[in-house]
Amino acid sequence: MKTWIDGALQGQAEAYEQLVTQFRGMALAVAYQKLGDTFLAEDVVQEAFTEAFANLSKLDNPDAFPGWFKVIVERQCYRLMRRKQHGTVPVLEIQDVIQEENQAHNPEEHALKGEVYRLLRDSISNLPTSMQLAVELFYFQGYSLKEMSEFLGVNVPALKKRLYDARSRLRRSLPVADVISVFSDLYEGGKGMLHIMNGDHAADRLRQSGIQGEILVWRELYTFGPITRNMRNEKDRSERAIYLEQHLGIPQNEYLKIKELEQTLKSFHQHEEIVLWFEYDLYDQAMLSYLLYYFREQDLKNTKLNLLCIDTYPDIEHFRGLGQLTPSQIGRLSGTWHVMGAEEIQAGSEFWAAYASSDIQDHKDYLLKNTSVLPFAHAAFKAHLSRLPSVSNGLGIIEQSTLEAIREGVNSPYPLFKHVGDQLHILGMGDLEYWAHLKRMTEEPHALLRLSGVQAFPNFQQHHDEFRHGVLSLTELGIQVLNGEADWALLRHDTSWIGGLQIGEEEDTPWRWDTVNGNVVIL
Repeated sequence: MKTWIDGALQGQAEAYEQLVTQFRGMALAVAYQKLGDTFLAEDVVQEAFTEAFANLSKLDNPDAFPGWFKVIVERQCYRLMRRKQHGTVPVLEIQDVIQEENQAHNPEEHALKGEVYRLLRDSISNLPTSMQLAVELFYFQGYSLKEMSEFLGVNVPALKKRLYDARSRLRRSLPVADVISVFSDLYEGGKGMLHIMNGDHAADRLRQSGIQGEILVWRELYTFGPITRNMRNEKDRSERAIYLEQHLGIPQNEYLKIKELEQTLKSFHQHEEIVLWFEYDLYDQAMLSYLLYYFREQDLKNTKLNLLCIDTYPDIEHFRGLGQLTPSQIGRLSGTWHVMGAEEIQAGSEFWAAYASSDIQDHKDYLLKNTSVLPFAHAAFKAHLSRLPSVSNGLGIIEQSTLEAIREGVNSPYPLFKHVGDQLHILGMGDLEYWAHLKRMTEEPHALLRLSGVQAFPNFQQHHDEFRHGVLSLTELGIQVLNGEADWALLRHDTSWIGGLQIGEEEDTPWRWDTVNGNVVIL
């Protein structure tokens, strides 16, 4: 934003063009809400840009441009309304979403969709003005919630609520059986879509929701075990398969099915649109960043890349993931995704490049980046680094939280997993991954925990029913480490992985996590 405005102040035509491209649609939507006439709105927006460019030098903070420009648009609307005493004639259609080829091949279907589109527009016109504007900008103009927030001066949660309420009202008022299918057919690409997400449970709910398109469940676990930037390297992949089998019990041939998923991903050009369904936590952000790293290297051509990434859902107090939602609730998310721009794809690629790096400096540098274009990236990356051994006692955040919970009396495996999982929900850690961490903490000669009542930990292949009856307690060393009297990282020399960082490769891990200041320090 600042670069564009600086360029405009210097009279650079390209900078003017970028500002017009970015804000023209928003300005038209605001002007149309005031005037009810597309042609008058066009005139007002042109005048508003002229006024804005003439007064750019008066704008002290370039980041304030969206709100400042909205005020100019509204002022131009009021000037026009004062000049014109007679009413304006609303234009019935803002855009034609029905392809001409569809009309030629199937005139009956074209007529039906045209009628549904008209009914939808009529229903939208009965919504409160704030909802109309949100629907117009999001569904018809394709702006992201972040862009809308900056322009309208309304926070993102409030905009999400407006869209949710708008869809609920439309569902009650629109005289068709399924308003979701209307949005799917008109705005979401229908059967030309590929949905990519993690988790079979959430994928089943998506299938049941009625949202059109194919579904690709991406089965990887980038928060555990060795990773590299190029996950398609055969040697590295084989080493990862061995590690996951040893520590999680995932058979190598089961893990190597990832090759089949990659082949499916390679054929993405068969789809007009791709929707990435992800959540706010580290588990999902790492997966999302890997996919964006992949797509950044591809020529998308005419395939549109969309993102749906959430951290809340109305009426769910403790939202943890899409798997919590019913098919109906997932259906209400239909169309709330937005088209990803080059800046977002680049930001996701940078997350992965840093996360998968074996150089601690890349991780440190990423924390200093402005990652606001992907609103959940910074918190997730910080959570990733909090798994490093701490400066105080050599425990990562998972071990620290586990020992504290057991000291407080939560000493049974499943209640312990729930307690730690809720406390560290930013990690998005699954039970299989947690059992591996717990097992490591019970291993001699430097065990922090003692497990009694059961003989073994469950894994991918073996689910031990008796494990839920086990009891965990702190060892003497566990108490000492928790009290800061011993350093677990200095005692253990086994190999583990935090993103692309190998822990225990040398005698002492030279980098630690400073829990007080929230950064990495080099010992």
